[in-house]
Amino acid sequence: MENHFVVSARKYRPQNFNTVVGQSHITTTLKNAIKNNQLAHAFLFCGPRGVGKTTCARILAKTINCTSPTPDGEACNTCNSCVSFDAGTSLNIHELDAASNNSVDDIRSLVEQVRFAPQAGKYKVYIVDEVHMLSASAFNAFLKTLEEPPSYAIFILATTEKHKILPTILSRCQIFDFKRITNNDTVEHLEEIAGKESIKAERAALQVIAQKSEGCMRDSLSILDKIVSFTGGSLTYQNTLEHLNILDEDYFFKMLESMQAKDLAASMILYDEINRKGFEGDMVLNGFAEFIRNILVCKDPKSAPLLEVVEGMQEKYIAAAAAMGMSYLVSALNILNEAEINYKMARNKRLHVELTLIKLNFLQEAIELASENGSIVKKKRIDGPVAIKTRSIPSIQVITPPNNTTASKPSLSIDTDVAAGITAQAVMQTSPTAQTQMPPAAPASTPTKVATISTATTSAAPAQASGPKKNLLTALREKYGDQYAIEEVKEAESLNIEKLRACWDAYGATLEAQQKHSSSGTFKMAVLEIENDIHFTVRVPGLTAQKFVEQERMMLIDQIFATFNNRSIKFSVIVDATEKEDVPIHMRLNSKQKFERISEQYPLLKELKEKLKLEIDY
Repeated sequence: MENHFVVSARKYRPQNFNTVVGQSHITTTLKNAIKNNQLAHAFLFCGPRGVGKTTCARILAKTINCTSPTPDGEACNTCNSCVSFDAGTSLNIHELDAASNNSVDDIRSLVEQVRFAPQAGKYKVYIVDEVHMLSASAFNAFLKTLEEPPSYAIFILATTEKHKILPTILSRCQIFDFKRITNNDTVEHLEEIAGKESIKAERAALQVIAQKSEGCMRDSLSILDKIVSFTGGSLTYQNTLEHLNILDEDYFFKMLESMQAKDLAASMILYDEINRKGFEGDMVLNGFAEFIRNILVCKDPKSAPLLEVVEGMQEKYIAAAAAMGMSYLVSALNILNEAEINYKMARNKRLHVELTLIKLNFLQEAIELASENGSIVKKKRIDGPVAIKTRSIPSIQVITPPNNTTASKPSLSIDTDVAAGITAQAVMQTSPTAQTQMPPAAPASTPTKVATISTATTSAAPAQASGPKKNLLTALREKYGDQYAIEEVKEAESLNIEKLRACWDAYGATLEAQQKHSSSGTFKMAVLEIENDIHFTVRVPGLTAQKFVEQERMMLIDQIFATFNNRSIKFSVIVDATEKEDVPIHMRLNSKQKFERISEQYPLLKELKEKLKLEIDY
């Protein structure tokens, strides 16, 4: 039987704590807990995917059941327990995938297994992977057992989404937060595997793989397997970029040089070359934004450790950062960010990217126009409030005549230029163009003209207008009578039976003139009764007569409104029972009578009306 291929993520899965990559803070804690016999009964391993949560859970389960552990707290891998664990036949380790077994019944079956002590070994370990997928009822069924398990039972929960787990579960576990694996640790681990597999790999290619995996060791091993199959066992920087569909950073350096030289044609030709290689516009925008970010990081030596690029490119980034201004980098990053956000909404994707390149080409000119003496100035606000030029108004002076006689009275003095200034200011507030056309203030040497207004004159004015007072309506008629029809608003009248009957009969005569004889006859037979100032009832002999009145309700009520000048008037139609036609009692009663009849049968209804302070609508 031929040996089948095993992916590197499974083949080189760590078998003890020392081989776990990038999680020394957790492996050290677990080894010390095993050596000091201070194991908790429940652990929660949380962190990103592919960083070793399930691996550490399995190593912990194997180590605590090892019969002859090493002095540093590692499993021996030679005892029966370790051998059975490696072969997958151990009865002391139970794994449950909560993503597919998330019901209450699954947890109950797990709880039932906990009651049985281990046949061999000291502990029974239950590993629940993707525990955040359990339902709320399953979590609740798990609470009591998780809080007080038997002394031989240990639970290890693993999840990528810690925020989805109930707080009652979190409080019962020791929580270990796994972190992303750094690029350097990933590259070193890949180099070790490449040496074992006799793979020729450039360090720059492995660095690209590490950047692409984003701290996930399982992803980096999967990418390594793919590229080895693609290249036949030889990894170079170029074939790695080609396989991972990553745009070479040399293109971005060339594009930045053309933008600094304000060579728009070179930028457009370079983008066309990139586009012909199959790279979409959003990938170009995203890659160029990351490229500008790396240059911005190199501007300050303090932030240089944040630069994560392949070996040999650091010097080029530092040189580019030295030649670029901070204002250009920040503005370019802002333009690229907005372009990437709006890329999906653009119909013409290529034009959208080209427009962004045009902005970046002329960005330096825009910065130079916005600078004064080598420093950047803020934009002037033109959409905010603008101050209005005003002139100070002197106080009113009381002029006392030299001759102190009883006939003379003090007069008021007002500067005529001040009055003109007030008028000009009012014009400025109404007209936006008046600000520039405002006449200059008079010089101080110009003599001030004073208009004297005597209080005797002002007091004589009302005496001349004395006489019979005119009301507002008369004054309006005298002033605007030839332009508008001014009428006095009439007061609303209350209902009275004589005027109501006259209006009713007049409407019946109108129906007779329209040859609506049936409706006219109904109006003649109707009996009118006034209930209050704004409501009356109409009693008719049968259902047919009621329909005739209801048909004319809209026109009739308009005429009643006009007659009484009162739009609050309402009426209801009540059918009286006759010998020929038995009318139901609810049609012979108005709303008030209906309520009284119902409240006799149900007294609580009347009590409800009084508590809510309701009124009956006719």
